[in-house]
This record gives sequence, C-alpha cells and structure tokens, in this order.
Amino acid sequence: MDKYRIDSHKLIYHVNRLHEWLEGKTTYPVYMEVSPSGACNHRCVYCGLDFMGYKSRYLDSHILKERLAELGKLGLKSIMYAGEGEPFLHQQMAEIIEHTKKSGIDVAVTTNAVLFTEDIAEETLGSMEWIKVSINGGTRGTYAKIHCCKPDDFDKVIKNMSYAAALKKKKKYQCSLGMQLLLLPDNASEVIKLAELAKDIGMDYLVIKPYSQHPQSRTTKFSSIKYSDYEYLADELGKFNTDSFNVIFRIRAMKKWDDNKRNYQSCFALPFWSYIDAGGNVWGCSVYLGDKRFLYGNIYEQSFQDIWEGKKREKSLNWFEKDFDISKCRINCRMDEINRYLWELKNSPKHVNFI
Repeated sequence: MDKYRIDSHKLIYHVNRLHEWLEGKTTYPVYMEVSPSGACNHRCVYCGLDFMGYKSRYLDSHILKERLAELGKLGLKSIMYAGEGEPFLHQQMAEIIEHTKKSGIDVAVTTNAVLFTEDIAEETLGSMEWIKVSINGGTRGTYAKIHCCKPDDFDKVIKNMSYAAALKKKKKYQCSLGMQLLLLPDNASEVIKLAELAKDIGMDYLVIKPYSQHPQSRTTKFSSIKYSDYEYLADELGKFNTDSFNVIFRIRAMKKWDDNKRNYQSCFALPFWSYIDAGGNVWGCSVYLGDKRFLYGNIYEQSFQDIWEGKKREKSLNWFEKDFDISKCRINCRMDEINRYLWELKNSPKHVNFI
C-alpha cells in the first residue's frame, strides 16, 4: 500500500505548472530541498553525500526567512528540510519550520530524529505535513553499526517518535509520522522487527527503499546489491498493513535499480524543483553539488527571483539541454519518476486522441 505515492510521483496534480513548462514559460519550482545544516551527528555507512565533508555550516535563519516569504509568493508549494547534514543540528530549526508554514509553504523534514526531542516536537509537529526518520536497523546493535553512532541513539529515536505519536493523537495534528529503512544486506534480517516496532509505537508508515549509488560518493560498498534477492519481503511486510499503518515496500524502485534502465533520454525535471545547500547556494540538481555548471546563485547575494530568472540559470539550462549526458546520472534519482512522466508528455505515442 502506497497511499502517499512515495514510489511514484505527484507532478500530475500540478497541471498549471505543467502547462507553463510545455508552453516554454519560466516555471518556478513546485518543490524544494533545503539543507539547513552541513554538519551531521551520524556517519552512515551508505551516505551518498559523504563527499560534502559534513562541514559545520548552517543557513543564516534571518536571510532564509526572507527568502521563504519570497518563495511562498512565487508559488513554491513545499520544502523538505534534509540535505547534507542533520536538520535539527540547526539551533533555529523549530523557528524555521514555523516560518516556512506561515509563508504558505508545506513543510516536511527527513531526519535521524536523535535530536527531535519532546520540546522540539511540541514546537514543530503542528506545522509539518510529515516527518520521516532514517532508521536503518531493528536493533540497537545493527542500527549503531550502520549509522556509525552509539547504540543509545536507537533508544532516543524510539523514545522521541513514541512521544511524537502520542502528541499527534492528543493534539489531533495532521502530520504524518514515518520511518524509512534503506534495505541493505546488513539489515535485511531486521526489516520485520522494525515494522513491528514502528507499528507498535504509533507510526503511520514505514518505507523500505533501495540503495542508490551517488556518482560523487566516496562509498561504493553497496553498488552491486541486487534487490531481486529481497522481493520475498513484500508479502511478509504486507501483513502489517491496516487502515492506520502502511509498509511501503518500494519494489518498483528496486526493480529499476536492478534493471539499470531508463525510458527517457533527457532530464526535464530541473524547472520543477531546486536544492539549497547549507551555504546558501542554489543548485539545479543535488547529484552535482560542487559542479558549478549546476550552480544558479546564492541566497545571501540575490533574491530567489533574481537567481531563478537570472542569466546564470539560463546559461546552465541551455547547456544542460544541449550537452548533458544523462547516462552519468544517478539510477533512481529523486526525479526519476517525474522524468519518465515528462518524457511521455514530450514524446507521445500515436493515437493519443483515442483516450
């Protein structure tokens, strides 16, 4: 069951933005990912952004708030706070979440939840659409080995999310509470245990997703993993599904990883999303952080509108459309499903009028 369309995409619900794009107009992003913190309190063995160096840099909350107000007026629909570090290491994270919501932008956070304390939950839960916790083991030992942290962090996560679930129920908040496990040989035997735990503490869902090799990552340990070996888990995990709890086993994404094929020859997704790193840089694609050909500007130096409508971004998009080779891209990248959809729109088969 995937009522959140996590293994698909939701661009189909933004028809006006699609029309703008198809007509060649300037299209502002529907969705954005923002990294409030470059630092991280874990060193996960699979981390795709290890090449960023976990720098202790944090977005200036004053400037960010100005840009959030602007982005809301420009039509940005949602922001997920995640990125190269742990969002809740930012001292003003609760304040940022609240301001994002007040700017008319839906808010979500992907976190390891070690720092998502009771006080933080009280301040933020009512403003978020969802929070997704990266938890890559069903026991303290396995979790600690994969996250490269103290086993006690596992206990903190369970305690924090149990409190969040109780708070959600008490206050009747709409925020969806989720957990996510990256399926690896190291934790495959504990997937069922984690599903039981997530359901017991009141989570709304658990996502089981495949690994995806980041082209710039220093880590290649899992690059040859085959997910056909784990398809049997889909039926076992399906037994946990109820009206109030879902396990989303991303078998579609797993098969795409194993097949290593795309149905599209160009990436059309860049106008619909963007990424802001912990230094305030605005990027066209998070896979190519550090590659200045994808750098549009910096929110400390320009308004977002000036960046998005600027010559630097125009030059980047023209180069990307004419010269970029997508065979270098990440398999199962964030925009893969959107690209499959947009490619069909641009390259429709015969007889499309016979609906």
